Amino acid sequence: MSPARHHQARRRTAIVASSLALGLGLSACASGTDAGSGGEADKDITIAIHSGWDEGIAVSHLFKAILEDEGYTVRTETADPGVVYTGMAGGDFDVNFDMWLPLTHADYKKQYGDDLEDLGYWYDDAKLTIAVNEDAPIDSIDELAANADLFGNRIVGIESGAGLTRITQDEAIPAYGLEGMDFVISSTPAMLAELKGATDAGENVAVTLWRPHWAYDAFPVKDLEDPKGAMGEAEKIHSVARTGFTEDHPDVASWISALTLSDEQLFSLENIMFNENEGADNDASVREWLEANPTFVDDLKAAAEA
Repeated sequence: MSPARHHQARRRTAIVASSLALGLGLSACASGTDAGSGGEADKDITIAIHSGWDEGIAVSHLFKAILEDEGYTVRTETADPGVVYTGMAGGDFDVNFDMWLPLTHADYKKQYGDDLEDLGYWYDDAKLTIAVNEDAPIDSIDELAANADLFGNRIVGIESGAGLTRITQDEAIPAYGLEGMDFVISSTPAMLAELKGATDAGENVAVTLWRPHWAYDAFPVKDLEDPKGAMGEAEKIHSVARTGFTEDHPDVASWISALTLSDEQLFSLENIMFNENEGADNDASVREWLEANPTFVDDLKAAAEA
């Protein structure tokens, strides 16, 4: 889910004024609402994607491939979350797969909820974490201070402006008495490089991380338990659509509502897309993943019909 400064900054995202959306010249590209009886208005769908949010990028391109195989013409539009939700409420976009609830996007839900259709959540364990190598001798953050020397007395963080960094500094470190450890504020690439180097060498390492992220598929890591809840509660990632979308596209809406992704599925998709292929061709990455998960689409459609 790198780059993380986009990902973590959303923890306290401010409402973006409607005038900003208009100023960026959103194109009116949503599906029509004049469907004839029993049919869809058209087979054009626009997916809005939050810029820099890897899980949303991954799932959006996954659904783009699914819909294209069904004969739809799919456009993707990338923008900041405020622009996405302003545009969706105005009917400029059809679907977004990345509304975090109940916390991160609560303000958008409150402001635009009457003009959106909530199609349900597809992931239920989105959270901030402190992670360590899988074979580390501890399992909880409350064990970290007493075993700090085993981790070089360091916790490797990411960018200074990230919400994850603020929460680690202001909440987790005082809650668990970690003031004696060196909290290294660096960057997401630097953190991932340290994580890779340590796990490759069989050494202990403690880093700030978040779910969902491809690092869980690429490296042998585990989250430390957070008994005091200092890192915050897990959130659900919802799919939302413009008003009238289900009426215009009932089959697509049912597929989206039936969507669920396990950690293994999501992390492996992100790993192919952003790590192995470095984000070079997201549509090709999705095709690679679908080849490795040949029953996924059929299982999704079966779940929608159940």
